[in-house]
Amino acid sequence: METVKLIAPLAWRNIWRNPRRTVITLIVVATGVFSILFFASFIQAWAASSRDRTLQLLTGSAQIHAPGYMDDPTIARLMDEPDPALTAALAAREIGGWAPRLVVPAVLQSEYRSMPATLVAVDPARESRISVIPGMVTQGRYLDGVDDASIVLGARLVKRLKTRLGKRVIILAQGTDGISAERSFVVSGIYSGASDIENQYAFVGLATAQEMLGAQGKLAEIAVLVPADKQLDATVAALKQAAPTLDIRSWRDLSPMAATVDQATGVFVYIFLWVMFVLMAIGIVNTQLMAVYERIREFGLLQALGMRPRMILLIVALESTVLVGLGTVLGMVLAVLAVQGLSGGIDMSVFSEAAAAFGFGQVVYPKIHAALFVQLSIIVWILGILVALWPARKAAKSSPVEAMIHVS
Repeated sequence: METVKLIAPLAWRNIWRNPRRTVITLIVVATGVFSILFFASFIQAWAASSRDRTLQLLTGSAQIHAPGYMDDPTIARLMDEPDPALTAALAAREIGGWAPRLVVPAVLQSEYRSMPATLVAVDPARESRISVIPGMVTQGRYLDGVDDASIVLGARLVKRLKTRLGKRVIILAQGTDGISAERSFVVSGIYSGASDIENQYAFVGLATAQEMLGAQGKLAEIAVLVPADKQLDATVAALKQAAPTLDIRSWRDLSPMAATVDQATGVFVYIFLWVMFVLMAIGIVNTQLMAVYERIREFGLLQALGMRPRMILLIVALESTVLVGLGTVLGMVLAVLAVQGLSGGIDMSVFSEAAAAFGFGQVVYPKIHAALFVQLSIIVWILGILVALWPARKAAKSSPVEAMIHVS
């Protein structure tokens, strides 16, 4: 410790002997740290956007189905409405809401065209607690209740059917008796903002669809919302215990793409960290080697006066430690300011098609993850110090005789 106190002022003075080189090194390190931290924040925001989009549209945090329904999602594989044990489990405080649904393939027929679609019968009151689709209605209104005899369609499906608000469409679907059932519905609402589902899903009242299909008391699925993802596994286990005969899966099993993105986030961050660090290392080594080369005679003189090589190594290493540390702190500050400035969200609606294809939501919200920021910054700082040890070792190995006759 006494040695460090002795050479610290010397190291600090040496850092600023060539201000231009010092500033260049600071810029290199700060830019690298800023890029790493900002990318980490953005990629995590992307993963959160992809996950939230999946959960808030139709998937939910988990779903409950009859055995075999996921392999063959037909009306022949429906389940009964939840019994008291399952209802009690669904009332747990970890669950933010749940919604029963009847989902069947259907054909929608307007005055001009017939189009295939997926008919989703819902309880509007419960659905609004776990899904954002009720809030995506841009024309007309959402369903009023389970007995509502109207239908809500996606904007693209409306366009393909050549129909509009207030017009009637006929739904044809297979009933539980195997016979085709049909009914006329008035288009009461049009939703938009999720281009990948606007072509596919039509929403009607649950009781109305059950009556139409002869499926009273039957459901295709129950979507469950668990706000705290860390409690998801325990919640799914509790639901399985309450309903052991049903197929209960979390969103990671239901949406492998979103789960893969969520799991790969950390990998993407560390790959980018190593790419940026290699570029940073080139700049650090070059500038430090130049500094060592210019001070060969100085190091030789110090050794001639009795300073041990390890002391020279310590001086150069301490200079690099302080220099890389300052650059790291500067990069952290810039990253925090940038992320904080974009905390209101990055609007991705301009790239809505590509955003939907890659799982983005309409808006991505970068956030400051303090633990991750500190962890990545410390990693960069330590790696920067290790890289700088090469020039320091070169300085320590300089021969006093050769150094004294060296011409810089």
